[in-house]
This record gives sequence, C-alpha cells and structure tokens, in this order.
Amino acid sequence: MSDSPPQVRLHNTLTRRTEPLDPIEPGRVTIYTCGSTVYKYAHIGNLRTYLFGDVLHRTLEYLGYEVRYVKNITDVGHMRDDQLDSLSGPDKIELAAETEGKSPAEIAAFYTDAWLEDERLINILPADLMPKATDHIGEMIELTRRLLERSLAYEVDGTIYFDVSAFPAYGRLSGQKVEETHAGHRVDVEADKRNPADFALWKHAGEHRLMSWPSPWGEGFPGWHIECSAMSIKHLGERFDIHTGGIDLKFPHHEDEIAQSEGALGHPVVSVWLHGEFLTMDDAKMAKSAGNIIRVADLPAMGYEPLAFRYLALTAHYRSKLDFTDAAMHAATSGLAKLRRAAASESGTLDLSDEPMATYRSRFRDALSDDLATPRALALAHEVASASDLTDRQRAALIRDFDRVLGLSLDAPQPETVLPDGAAELLERRAKARAARDFAASDALRDRLEELGVEVRDTPEGQVTARR
Repeated sequence: MSDSPPQVRLHNTLTRRTEPLDPIEPGRVTIYTCGSTVYKYAHIGNLRTYLFGDVLHRTLEYLGYEVRYVKNITDVGHMRDDQLDSLSGPDKIELAAETEGKSPAEIAAFYTDAWLEDERLINILPADLMPKATDHIGEMIELTRRLLERSLAYEVDGTIYFDVSAFPAYGRLSGQKVEETHAGHRVDVEADKRNPADFALWKHAGEHRLMSWPSPWGEGFPGWHIECSAMSIKHLGERFDIHTGGIDLKFPHHEDEIAQSEGALGHPVVSVWLHGEFLTMDDAKMAKSAGNIIRVADLPAMGYEPLAFRYLALTAHYRSKLDFTDAAMHAATSGLAKLRRAAASESGTLDLSDEPMATYRSRFRDALSDDLATPRALALAHEVASASDLTDRQRAALIRDFDRVLGLSLDAPQPETVLPDGAAELLERRAKARAARDFAASDALRDRLEELGVEVRDTPEGQVTARR
C-alpha cells in the first residue's frame, strides 16, 4: 500500500467550495492564524478556533508535509468591541491597564502567558513563530504608505483610511456589498470618512494615548486590520497557502485584510481561507462581553480535565457550531477514558503498513484529508478500540498513531477525580446496588453523593464522576 499523502481537500471560504489543497511550494504548507487580543483571558470559545488550527497543523505534518505555522499576538490597536469601532473608543489593552493598575506592556505579557498556558493544557502545539503586533509597527507604516501611493487610501488630519470604493473586489470573501457594510462594521461613522465602510489603517493619537508611535502622518497607532496583513506578509511572504480564524473574523477583519494585502501588492496573497464556527453555551455564543465565558484553566474546578474539552471539540466538524453542556462534557470524559484504555497496551514496535492496520490507517488519513473530518476520525479511533480483527498491541499502536493528530495524550494515565471524604465508599456501594438492579438504593446513593458535591453519570463503561 502506498504511503504517499492523500490529496487534502479544504473548504475555502473565498470560493465557497471544498477544493484540493495545492501548496505554492510542493510538500510545504504555510499557515497564518489570527491569534488572541491579549487584554483579557481567552475563553474556550476562542480556544476552539485555535484547536482547529492545531488539528490542521497536526494533520498536514501527519500526512508528510513540512509546515510553517505563524500565529500572531495582538498587543496593540484593537479598537473594535461588540458595539463599535470608532476613533473615540478606548483601546482594550489600555483600558485593561487602567482598570488593573498596570502598564499596557504588563497587561499584554500577563494575558499572553495565560493564553499560552491554556493552549498547553489542551495540547495545542506551539506555532513556529508568534509575532507581536508592537514589534511590527514599521511594517504597518510601510504597508500604509504603499496603499496611499496606490490611491487606495487617504489621509485626514493624521488618520489614514482605506478607500473601499477604490478596491472593486471588496466583499468577495464575506459576500457583503459596499453599500451594506455599515452595519457589518458596526461603527459610529466619523464625519471625515468618505464612505461609512472605509476603515482606518493608521490612527491619529490623542494626547492621553499611552501606546503611540511616530509616523509620516504624526504620532499615532495602527488600526486592527493592518496588523495581520503586515505580520503575515513579513513572515510568510507575499503569497502563502492558508489563513485561518474564527467565523466572526470573516467580516470585517479578514475582508479588510484581503483589501489591504492585495491592494498593496497588486496580486492575491492567501490561497485558502478557513473559518471555524462558534462554540456556544446553552445555544448562546460565548463572548467576553456577554460574561458567559469559561477558561480552559477553569475546567478542573468544574470536574473536567482540559483534554476532555479537546475531545469534545473533535466530536464536531470545525465548520459546525458546538454547544458546551455538562452532558456533552460527561460524554467526552467517557469517550476519552475508553480510548486511553485501548491505548494502554504495550505496543512495542509494530509495522503500521501491515494488514489490517494499514487499512484502518488509510481510512484515518482519508477522513482527515476530507476537510479535517474529525468526527469521522474520532469514530474510527473508537472502532479500532474494539476491533475484533486486531490484537491488543495492534489496537494500541494504531490509536497512539492516530493521537499524533487527535492530541489527546492517550498514552498517559487518566487523571482520577479527587473525591471528598466518604465519596469513594458511597460510589462502591452504588456500583454494587446497580449490579444487583436495586435502583432505589442506587438513586438514594446518588443523592447522597450530590450532597457531597459529586455528580455521577452512568455510562456503558460504568460510573463517571465529576466534582460539582
């Protein structure tokens, strides 16, 4: 059986089609991901987006590609919030600095470290490079200058706006028409704009602005959108393969990136745009402004290990919404435990190209090559875990091989839930009561466990517990 990589197909938001990946350089794929704006903790909705980028990264390497992966850190210039994108609004990092009594640099460093720790807890591989926006002010000024030279931007009192009417392809990614983009940008329209959809590349700094830099147009700071254009071009070149991000960034952020990058360079820059759907909680979008956020670091206190959340994310395709519920996390915990048990056998050195292992491995590769179909890949891992045509060693070897993409640390022992005093005895008595089909006693013991703060759920593999 051939070990050559199967043809990878990805759903390109720009073309609205699932199409073959054709890297600019054969055998090598370049990827840029919009990273966190580091003024608050990242929540598990944010982390779901970074997880799909991680699965893409792992999949391509698993299939034999060399990957160059860049994920930025937005540590300045992010004016946009859930209501407005105006010049009068406070910079979120400066606002956090004022609230917490720290400098903007201290805020950015603290929340960057917290974000990266959350990524580590769910086994997101480090990017090859994580550039900071504040280290690329010169590149942003140069890109803005080129847009002015090409008559794609204009200056008003030290602020530079991109003129969307001068870029006919504007709206191609999102399907928005220029005359309809005012609502999408959610702006308080500045009187000095020629068009409500025009957006700032460089902003004039007021006298109380903490983070500002000299420029040909006076003291100022970058607009949000110009940052990713400058950093992606600097580190991946004038043409690169894949740009990923959350669905909420498709418009206006990524639409504006395309306008800036293509406008400045005169040709397409990104081949494939990939967007991940929202994580919801009780069917409501998780957002910092809504106050319904959960951090990865919060999960243990809720009775869940962080890798159970990674498992949950794998159960849904990245382009499908996923609802975070207790029932879903219980099911994820149970599924994770089952795969860990199957991977626990000492596998030794086995030739994965031998039948029937090669057939399972080919199916796994095919699932991932089909637009990162993680639900199929995860279902196949469970099929392998109970496959009658495999030995224990073969099952373990295959599942550990799959885990190079799944990223679930399946060769590690499952952490035990720390139970309060007396809970272990009650659980043992409840297990015996269920075995004897004494369901009245079982229910009574469940109630006593809940009084101790232990939630119990029955699964085909037995009782699953979590601290409430």
